[in-house]
Amino acid sequence: MNFLAAVGRVFLGFLEHTGRLSVFTVVALSHCVRPPIYHRLIGRQMMEIGYFSLPVVGLTAIFTGMVLALQSHTGFARFSAEGAVATVVVLSVTRELGPVLAGLMVAGRIGAAMAAEIGTMQVTEQVDALVTLSTNPFKYLVAPRIIAGLLMLPCLVLVADIIGVFGGFLVGVYQLGYNPATYLHSSWEYLKPIDVISGLVKASVFGFVISLMGCYNGYHSRGGAQGVGQATTNAVVSASILILTSNYILTALFFNK
Repeated sequence: MNFLAAVGRVFLGFLEHTGRLSVFTVVALSHCVRPPIYHRLIGRQMMEIGYFSLPVVGLTAIFTGMVLALQSHTGFARFSAEGAVATVVVLSVTRELGPVLAGLMVAGRIGAAMAAEIGTMQVTEQVDALVTLSTNPFKYLVAPRIIAGLLMLPCLVLVADIIGVFGGFLVGVYQLGYNPATYLHSSWEYLKPIDVISGLVKASVFGFVISLMGCYNGYHSRGGAQGVGQATTNAVVSASILILTSNYILTALFFNK
């Protein structure tokens, strides 16, 4: 009976968190589309999520493209298909690696920062002070972050796609000896608009997930500094898992034959 009781507590806890997250999501989305809109706060979050995340996303993208070109050449050389390296690099970066790696890096940087900031405000009763001042916490804290995440992740992923393909180009031309014009022609020949569009749509979903999980875990943090640390960890882990899960679902929707 103790085992069944433990299973029941876990299941009921899962239902509780799922319901609380669903309510939080609906309320947050409703405040994103209803006035007033704090444009200054949205701009600040766009700078934090987009501009200040460019270095880590750019470094991740360029080395991913370079490694992908090397590994693809090593594999295709066994089948005398080295000419497909450029196509594999551009399709892999735009479809999968660009959105997913950028999302995971931003989740580690921004998701943790959101959870820590809002969590600290929650445990120090600053959120209650906002309510006392007739300021809705969802409108002031949550909505700007979600809107900024939705808008800036596609921009980051677009930059990551360009940098990642450029990294593959550098390795292909200067290390593997490909002709630059031939490499660029192979990159563009098989690239379709749906490849880039699917990556940008994924990026918007990932931006929403990262912002939502950071705000949710921070808003519901309890128990002082330890609770804030736990909320930060939960934000990064849950956002990363949801990114990978939603990536599979979106890929199946876009490229299901």
